[in-house]
Amino acid sequence: MGRGKFRIYLGSAPGVGKTYAMLSEGHRRVERGTDVVVAFVEHHNRPRTEVMLHGLEQISRRELEYRGSAFTEMDVDAILARRPAVALVDELAHTNVPGSRNTKRWQDVEELLQAGIDVVSTVNIQHLESLGDVVETITGVRQRETVPDEVVRRADQIELVDMSPQALRRRMAHGNIYKSDKVDAALSNYFRPGNLTALRELALLWVADRVDEYLREYRGEHNIRATWQARERIVVGITGGPEGRTLIRRAARLAEKGSGGEVLAVYIARSDGLTAASPKELAVQRTLVEDLGGTFHHVIGDNVPDALLEFARGCNATQIVLGVSRRRSWQSVFRPGVSATVARESGPDLDVHIVTHDEAAKGRGLPVARGARLGRSRLIWGWLAGVAGPALLTVLLNQLVPDLGLANDMLLFLTFTVAAALLGGLLPALASAAFGSLLLNYFFTPPLHEFTISDPKNIVAIAIFVGVAVSVASVVDLAARRTHQAARLRAESEILSFLAGSILRGETALDALLERVRETFAMESVALLERDTDVEPWTTAGSTGRNPVTRPEDAAVDMPIGENMSLALTGRVLPAEDRRVLGAFAAQAAVVLDRQRLVGEAEEARRLVEGHQIRTALLAAVSHDLRTPLAGIKVSVTSLRSTDVAWSEEDRAELLAGIEDGADRLDHLIGNLLDMSRLQTGTVIPIVRETDLDEVVPMALAGVPDGGVALDIPETLPMVAVDRGLLERAVANIVENAVKYSPPGQTVLVSASALAERLELRVVDRGPGVPDEAKDRIFEPFQRYGDAPAGAGVGLGLAVARGFLEAMNGTLTAEDTPGGGLTMVITLPARQGTPLSRPDLPTDATT
Repeated sequence: MGRGKFRIYLGSAPGVGKTYAMLSEGHRRVERGTDVVVAFVEHHNRPRTEVMLHGLEQISRRELEYRGSAFTEMDVDAILARRPAVALVDELAHTNVPGSRNTKRWQDVEELLQAGIDVVSTVNIQHLESLGDVVETITGVRQRETVPDEVVRRADQIELVDMSPQALRRRMAHGNIYKSDKVDAALSNYFRPGNLTALRELALLWVADRVDEYLREYRGEHNIRATWQARERIVVGITGGPEGRTLIRRAARLAEKGSGGEVLAVYIARSDGLTAASPKELAVQRTLVEDLGGTFHHVIGDNVPDALLEFARGCNATQIVLGVSRRRSWQSVFRPGVSATVARESGPDLDVHIVTHDEAAKGRGLPVARGARLGRSRLIWGWLAGVAGPALLTVLLNQLVPDLGLANDMLLFLTFTVAAALLGGLLPALASAAFGSLLLNYFFTPPLHEFTISDPKNIVAIAIFVGVAVSVASVVDLAARRTHQAARLRAESEILSFLAGSILRGETALDALLERVRETFAMESVALLERDTDVEPWTTAGSTGRNPVTRPEDAAVDMPIGENMSLALTGRVLPAEDRRVLGAFAAQAAVVLDRQRLVGEAEEARRLVEGHQIRTALLAAVSHDLRTPLAGIKVSVTSLRSTDVAWSEEDRAELLAGIEDGADRLDHLIGNLLDMSRLQTGTVIPIVRETDLDEVVPMALAGVPDGGVALDIPETLPMVAVDRGLLERAVANIVENAVKYSPPGQTVLVSASALAERLELRVVDRGPGVPDEAKDRIFEPFQRYGDAPAGAGVGLGLAVARGFLEAMNGTLTAEDTPGGGLTMVITLPARQGTPLSRPDLPTDATT
């Protein structure tokens, strides 16, 4: 008897339809003639799920008593005795009542599978053991019932039951998941759009990893070596050198461009254990790739290109990232580097990226004089090849092959002259030619051991040797100089191209440009100095590096820009040939500085335009909205003072009430205008103190009619660090706005909850709502959406509320109320160190 097949319907959240999908699968199998039973399904009084149970055989549950209460659990013995072909088992992560056969339901399922019974089950992504901490961070709810990941991974089939957050929230609002009394709490806590989106992404990624496992197994079973580009998988070849960090970051950026991209860093070591890599640097790079979400792999291989390609194809990689070879250019003549070999042999299924890299703090200096470019070691080797080489050759020829012949001896000496030219330039080569001719004369030209030549033919031969040696050395040195000039011109053209491109792109980062100057010329500091007139002191417009100068005369290099601007560099004196490129940098710095100032002036002009618009709107408000209550007050006062009419007590009371109402409206409008003025001028300075919401929110409702607002502020909420006055004013404006737009008889709900490290205050109304495209516009000053109710004000309430909340590091956003209406969501940071109360998910949220 073999093991049964296991199929799981995996959902991102309760209510997406896992149980419904499982029962639908049961009906399909029954129609095909399969013996199917319902081992355990909890429909939670959901009508559509309950209907799906009709027509399916259900196994009676086992009753258990625990602490004086009766519970029912799946009867494993009854199912084993019935021995169906397929058993439908809901809620795989469920914890059984104490006294049951097994502690967890997944253990019951394991018994059924061992007995050869196929099982179809359901589970939510938040119940996987490995994701418990992640889910708690997202939702603020710790899942008490979990199932080991390996149990789910061993399933023969995993099917994702998916639903968009908006559709799931609509199902919730229609009462298809929870009872009506739990809907509002669920929507404002666990079933928030952000929570559902994050859980959905977790489910998709987890299933994608499982699909990857299936794909690897299939490719291995069928011996498929070609790359299937089903998912971007990027292999980074690292050597343990400092360029590895650059390559890893570059690969991470490539992976971010495609959803689900994966980075695999691989270090290939030789089988003999010999390596030039720094263990410390490898450890740093391992940490870096893991921090970026990738994995680190250590591979043994004597042939690095073959091992790298084998690893890439084995993991079904789509791209390989390698660094430019650190080998000398002349070494490539004898053997191509790893990068070139991998690029040549990668084939059409692997893209190879060759990434340039610079070691930190060494800059991108222009080529300098040849002697300095060769370096001290190169010059030493050149002189050794030109002087010590001929001397050693003389000893070897005298001891080993004294009769080789003068012509062959000259060719060997010429070899060292050419080597001296290649390594050290012209001077070591000329010295080698002169020293070699003397050695040939003394040791190999008759009469031996004398600086005389008896045969005129040998005189000609020695002269030809010297001429050829000098000519070859000159040609080699000239070629090196031409190469140097070409490299310099190429570097200059790249820099000028960069400057031209930055102008076309409109880049305005002066600090970045100055840093580029410092790196290019390997200087200690760079400063852009300016002054208005010749007699005024210099001021620093921008600088970078250590200890920048404040006067051009204190700099090592001073590049004037016009009459009253200068680029000052410290560190070393630049050769004249570098000043042309430096001049281009200086001109670009002046352009960038002018552009930055123009951008600032444009921003200031924009603020002036906005201020003008606000003043215009303010005048409109004064001319209309403020005059309306003033007119009412004026009429009421005039009527009361009139002696022509005898007013009754009721009439007098009504006129006085009108005056009071008009004064209140004036006070409210003027208060909002003054608050907006403070926000526009930046004079709002919050006085932050630790405060309980249940102390502030009730005070903000003083102006709201009785019965118009329902409060739900738990006393267990943590304190918030806010300005009590600003928060009270913001909440008052939001609640007043909600009450104005709510239909008669509808109560506005004000509720608060704690999620992770923040507190949320939600103001829920059942009014006409606001479309998505207008949700941001309603927070702008002097905006009133749609047909505003009478006396709705000048449209500043929400703008003032958002400004006050942002001044306290809070936010104010608008959401749709399920079933119709608008919900204003205030988010405030909780006081650090205060334990947060976490809303519990309803007990029937596991399906």
